[in-house]
Formats: sequence, structure tokens, C-alpha cells
Amino acid sequence: MQGVKITSIGTYHPERKLTNADLEKMVDTSDEWIVTRTGIKERYIASEEECTSSMALSAAKRALGNRGMSAEEIDLIIVTTLMPDQPTISVACTVQHLLGAKKACAFDISVACSGFIYAIETAAQFIKNGVFSNALIIGSELISKITDWEDRSTCVLFGDAAGAVILEASEVDYFHGSTMKADGSGADILNIPAGGTKQPPSVETVENRQHYIKMQGMQLFETVVPLVTDIIKETCKKTNISLDEIEVIIPHQANIHFINEFAFNLDVSTDKFMSNIHKFGNTSSASIPLALYDALKEGRIQGDCYIMLVGFGGGLACAANIIRVDEALINSVSSEAV
Repeated sequence: MQGVKITSIGTYHPERKLTNADLEKMVDTSDEWIVTRTGIKERYIASEEECTSSMALSAAKRALGNRGMSAEEIDLIIVTTLMPDQPTISVACTVQHLLGAKKACAFDISVACSGFIYAIETAAQFIKNGVFSNALIIGSELISKITDWEDRSTCVLFGDAAGAVILEASEVDYFHGSTMKADGSGADILNIPAGGTKQPPSVETVENRQHYIKMQGMQLFETVVPLVTDIIKETCKKTNISLDEIEVIIPHQANIHFINEFAFNLDVSTDKFMSNIHKFGNTSSASIPLALYDALKEGRIQGDCYIMLVGFGGGLACAANIIRVDEALINSVSSEAV
């Protein structure tokens, strides 16, 4: 069985920046309230013309450009997203067409904030088993269009962005193990009540604002923290790689208090965790590639080292994996054209 590694990364965020000061003019909130409770200072909001696939396409092009690969070389495209352009069309298929990746298989994965890890682990299995030689994985989230801008408890949290990575076959395996879990009993803690077959769109669902994200924040925190703490420990045990050996942990950027609590429960410094939530807010499945990119750009990941990726959120679903980073991925960032 051949190995697999991440060889390139590319990210995208819209031009419009929405600061906490801007939000103060929209809802009853303040910069102090938002920063104290979330750690978020700003986020990016897509334009009316942008959609999930257009952001995914931009991130994909940057990942391909940073690797010097053409779209025609790609074997597999997986997009993970909360909200596709249209219910019946895979965002991955749209990206495949717009990129001109004519030979690529394409499909979406819907696991909310854990989606990026689910997607790269799915692609890794295809590559390890010789089905494909490479894959383009994209987390693209346009959350502003499903955000209730009258609800101050949720509208301060989310931002729009996309992140893409390229996986390729390798003689040495850089993917060392993963743990993926789900608990559907917690589905109502974070969801969009209407718009599907359970509650199809109607005048009533629109009037009741049921097509926007609803979240029970404290219940989510109390449920997720022990779940993620356990999954981090389990992944270390499964791979026989200790937390001390891991250079940096890159978690989903939900709220700074989640990250602080993970560190406390694991008895490690918060410096072990990468956080850029202050810049982007919660971008769901795009948050891990965004944080990975920034960790590489800031020099927090040097040479051949272990990193852990951790996702958690709607479903409820969570996932963690341990991978190594080699020079190809580091170079894809350091040589990126400005």
C-alpha cells in the first residue's frame, strides 16, 4: 500500500471585512462583548455575486498554482460545505467543470465543521489503495447568507472563506492515523431547522426565521469539550505519538474558549494550539485549512514534524488526525506569489 502526503495549500477570503465595530452598528453588541466571549475581532463577508463554488474555485486555483499543477492532472475533487450553491448539484462537480479538471471524479461531503478532516481522510484512503494518485480537497463556507443578522448570539461568530489542499501519493506515508466519531443525539444543538425534507420551505418557516443557523452555545461547549479531549487522547494512543511529539495542534476555529479548555483538559500550554479566529471568525470546514496555512506562513511548522488536525461541530461529529508535514507543503506557502 502506498503512502500519501499533503503537497500544497491555497486559501481565499472575500474582500469585505466586517469588524466588531461594524457589528455594533447592526445589533446590540460591543467589541468588548464579542472579544471576551469568542476571541473574534473581525471576519470576511462574501459579496452578493459570490457563492460557495466561486470561493472554492479561488482556493483551488491557488493550491494548484502553488504546486505548479494543472487541473487536468487532478484525479479526485472533494468539497466539504454546509451550504452548496444548489441542493441538487455537488459543489465539487461545479468546481470540476470550472477548473477544467476533465478526468476528475467529484463529490461533496457534508459533516459541517469536521468536514475537512473527513474529506482528507477519505481521499487518503483512495490514494493509499491505488484508486487515485492525487486529490484536491476544498473546504468552502459561505455562512453569511444563512446567518440571522438580527440574532446577536450567532451573527458575531461566522465568516466566509475557503481553503484547499492537494494530496498526492508518496513512497513514505505522512498520514499516521485518525479518529472519527459522531453522535446524532446532539444534532439539535447546532442546526438550520428548515429548508430540507423535514421542514420544507414555506411562508411560515421564512417568517419564523428557520432558514438560519440556530445554536445552543453553552450546551455545545459542554458537549464538545470532553468529546474532543477524548478524541485527541485516543488519536495519540492509536498512533503511538505523544502530545509532546506534536509540533502544533490545529483545531476548528469555533471559539477561543473551546481551544483554551482543550489545552487545560490536556494539561498542555495554549501555545500548542494554533488560533487565527480573531481574523476570520468561525468559517466551519474552511477554518482548519485557513489555520494550517497561517501556521505555515508564520513559521510555526518547520521541516519534517507532526501536526494534529481536530474538527468538531454540527452533527454532532468530530474528527482528529495526525500527519507529518514535508518540504513540499512548506514550499507551497513560502513560494506563493503575492
